[in-house]
Amino acid sequence: MKKLDKNEAASPQDDLMRVIGAATDALSDQMVERMATTVGNALEIADQLNDEDTRAAISYTLERLTQLHRIGAIETLFGLLEAIHCGRMAMTDPMINRLLGFAEHMVSNLGNEEMATMVGTAFNALQEAVDETKNNPPSGGGVFSTVSMLSKPETQQALQFLLTTTSKMKQHFADEEK
Repeated sequence: MKKLDKNEAASPQDDLMRVIGAATDALSDQMVERMATTVGNALEIADQLNDEDTRAAISYTLERLTQLHRIGAIETLFGLLEAIHCGRMAMTDPMINRLLGFAEHMVSNLGNEEMATMVGTAFNALQEAVDETKNNPPSGGGVFSTVSMLSKPETQQALQFLLTTTSKMKQHFADEEK
């Protein structure tokens, strides 16, 4: 590196060399190692941008982020995240244990064979009631047309459906107990 006179201007290359020289004198081996690791990691990430799928995903994400910013949804998103965080921070260990216990109880109640059988039975009973109600036309009225409303064919069909449903459910549950 050449020495400069007081009146002589330094070239950009001289300035760069002076900065590099000062940096190498000031940096410890550990600092240089960390910088090299950081630069290596940055280059690895930059290299991943060569993958077409990665580039497309980042481009899509940036487009959506811009769209969310334009419509103000980013504020909503961060507000939601803050609310979730506040709720999480406000919960005590006993509250979390009770919440997890409730979730476990619900899963074990809904996920057992008995519940699945009951749902299947109810579905079959409803399906049979629908089929049977479709095939039976409504009858024509009752005592003084059972107060006008009850004499309407659709009302009687609905009542017939309910009666048939309960009958079929009772029958299915009786069959299962055998």
